[in-house]
Amino acid sequence: MRAGVRLGVDVGRARIGLARSDLHGMLATPVETVPRGEGDVATIAAAAREFEAVEVVVGLPLSLSGASTASTEDARAFALLIAREGVPVRLVDERLSTVTAQQALRANGRTSRNSRAVVDQVAAVIILQHALDAERSSGKAPGTVVDPHEGHVDAPGQ
Repeated sequence: MRAGVRLGVDVGRARIGLARSDLHGMLATPVETVPRGEGDVATIAAAAREFEAVEVVVGLPLSLSGASTASTEDARAFALLIAREGVPVRLVDERLSTVTAQQALRANGRTSRNSRAVVDQVAAVIILQHALDAERSSGKAPGTVVDPHEGHVDAPGQ
């Protein structure tokens, strides 16, 4: 298992959930929810620097069949923008992370209305914890590295 803090990111249309791991990569915990829009990439890059993260793990929302969707392309574009801020980024499969987060919150007595502010953070925790567990069990870094020198990318959500 590689040492170092990782930052987990759940990219949504309106909000972005952030989570972080401990230095040993054992446990993911929620950090904050960032509003989607102007300054969101800079906020995430600043958080990665503040926590001295070795990488940012961005959830890739594939369809259940594994195919790309509009949300998949949005997450890829967003991950590329973070990578262009000089932060190492990996994309990891996040199928059903938001559904799992909503179920976990409901099981703890939270309604959809009173959990909107934290569901994205919980989804980011699930994404990051899954990546940490996968690396620990396989000995290999999870997902795929985002190359900051990839071709042109439109602003996320466009």
